[in-house]
Amino acid sequence: MFTLNCKGQLLTITEPIVMGILNITPDSFYSGSRLHDADTLLQKAAQMIEEGAAILDIGGQSTRPNSERVSAEEEKRRVIPAIETLQKHFPQQVLSIDSFYASVAKEAVNAGAGIVNDVSAGSIDPQMLPTVAELGVPYVLMHMPGDPQTMQQNAQYKNVTLEVFDYLSFKLKELAKMGMKDVIVDPGFGFGKTIAHNFQLLRELQFFQQLNKPLMVGLSRKATVYKTLQITPEQALNGSTVMHTIALLNGAHILRVHDVKEAKQAIELLQAYKK
Repeated sequence: MFTLNCKGQLLTITEPIVMGILNITPDSFYSGSRLHDADTLLQKAAQMIEEGAAILDIGGQSTRPNSERVSAEEEKRRVIPAIETLQKHFPQQVLSIDSFYASVAKEAVNAGAGIVNDVSAGSIDPQMLPTVAELGVPYVLMHMPGDPQTMQQNAQYKNVTLEVFDYLSFKLKELAKMGMKDVIVDPGFGFGKTIAHNFQLLRELQFFQQLNKPLMVGLSRKATVYKTLQITPEQALNGSTVMHTIALLNGAHILRVHDVKEAKQAIELLQAYKK
């Protein structure tokens, strides 16, 4: 069991939970997740909450391979009003900000976010880790070699699981020294990894339980699913559910997904199966 203090809201993980993805971006890889106005955002958020999302993850920047980087100011313009709106309408809901900019993280937490989800592990903005330490909110620590623009060129490992594990283990010690205890770890599926690497990480996911932190998995509608099945991201719901089920069997605590209902059903069936 894990307990995370999300700005005064306690999130207790006794069984796996779902993080729903809300993209305030024009260019995310999955068209079904792009939200453009407050009404669509509220509608989507209400649906995800009703379907059982414990966390809503708001992002204003696509981090798909070779994506164009958006400035911190533009990102704030996209996400801060969205977070304020969600906070106003769903004050009990845990929100997370998906950003690698410290200034965005800070404003987002002030606006109502209770978790910072940073794909770069603090490597893009040197102010990120000190800022999150000061804010005192849980932090998602993810493995990515390089940045979204270059990461696929860096997809080279002798043993991907060991190297990702060592990296996360090293960073956790660094975060602990800064007083950051509430950390969620994410092996970074699809971030600077080939499809073969992603399947190896999934097979060996239990290895990461040794870190003694909540383990988050982001496989929803990613290339590992749709390229393996030779389909599009729009057709990858069933494949994503299969991958989520494997991840749950191998020890995932948090599923970061576009489709909350299906992920929640996978969790419920697996919990019943385990009993």
